[in-house]
Amino acid sequence: MTETNPRQEKGKAIALKSDLIRVSDYHYHVHSQTTNRDYDVIKSDGIWHCDCPDHKFRKVCCKHIHAIEFSLKIREEVRERNKVTIEPISIDSCRFCHGKNLKKYGIRKNKHYAIQRFLCVDCHKTFSMNLGFEKMKHNPKGITTAMQLYFSGESLRNVSKSLKLLGMDVTHQTVYNWIERYTKLMEKYLEKIIPQVGDAWRADEIYMKIKGDLKYVFAMMDDETRYLIAQEVGDRKEGHDARGLLQKSKQVTGTKPKVFITDGLASYHEAYKKEFWTLKREDRTLHVRHIHLQGDMNNNKMERLNGEIRDREKVMRGLKKKDTPLLKGYEIYHNYFREHSALDNKTPSQACGIEINGDNKWITLIQNSVIQNKNTM
Repeated sequence: MTETNPRQEKGKAIALKSDLIRVSDYHYHVHSQTTNRDYDVIKSDGIWHCDCPDHKFRKVCCKHIHAIEFSLKIREEVRERNKVTIEPISIDSCRFCHGKNLKKYGIRKNKHYAIQRFLCVDCHKTFSMNLGFEKMKHNPKGITTAMQLYFSGESLRNVSKSLKLLGMDVTHQTVYNWIERYTKLMEKYLEKIIPQVGDAWRADEIYMKIKGDLKYVFAMMDDETRYLIAQEVGDRKEGHDARGLLQKSKQVTGTKPKVFITDGLASYHEAYKKEFWTLKREDRTLHVRHIHLQGDMNNNKMERLNGEIRDREKVMRGLKKKDTPLLKGYEIYHNYFREHSALDNKTPSQACGIEINGDNKWITLIQNSVIQNKNTM
């Protein structure tokens, strides 16, 4: 019979009560069960260390460390239970009678590509399906290749030149039209999916030229999964009302963080007091606003995201309009298509429990977006 470890039981109780705050990947605050203080639990060289007397003097794995271990386990179980899988669309029914008895019936060819035709044995009608790419002159693989190239760092004109190697003669304006069309389509679908983000969020701003004028792009990112939660464009840095960014972030995730990490910009603290602060201690968000260049209180993850946006902006030589689809398109690319080495080569969406399957994830997402948007019309 296995003996019950009292420290593990107490740690489990702390985790279930959510009486801990995640500051970073390797730093947690755990509230004491007997006093009104918080203990720092920090991971160093792969081992958790706590500054409580039980761990410091008895050299044992204390209840606060067990609480972190249980909390991480519970979070993974919740994400697995709420996992969203987006599967490729397969043609398994007739578009006319919705019968399931289909046969392949040759290939329909046009100037640029070929599409499989099907015969319905029940109604004897033939049809072809090009879901999401109907009436498009070029094939889906070419269109999604263009989007991948652009968001990976190429300019619109360089994408156009690269497509010529695939036999696709398109202008840079056509590539932009594809990005605009499918970004809006995917955005409408993805806003219905709630990512399972962590407890600590980071916000920062970056200046950018939009239509020749200096603007600021404010962004919110989840610290644990690197999921880019929300963005907004402001005319100025000082005095900007950041409440919209916080409100949009709560709408996207359906929750609010336990820790909100920013620099010392007053706009964030004013928005924090109106959107995240509460009288109840257990519901209150901790605002970490005096971050450093080194140590645990740094904003390196957010600066890395700013670097991505800056690299993209240099290629574009500024944005042409404030409501450009390119910012939203890059947000989708960052969250659902760009793998991160810090996440074990997962995308942020995978770390949040959203999986996109298929050889071409762009086509999978676009076709699911078409079906879902039709069903909600």
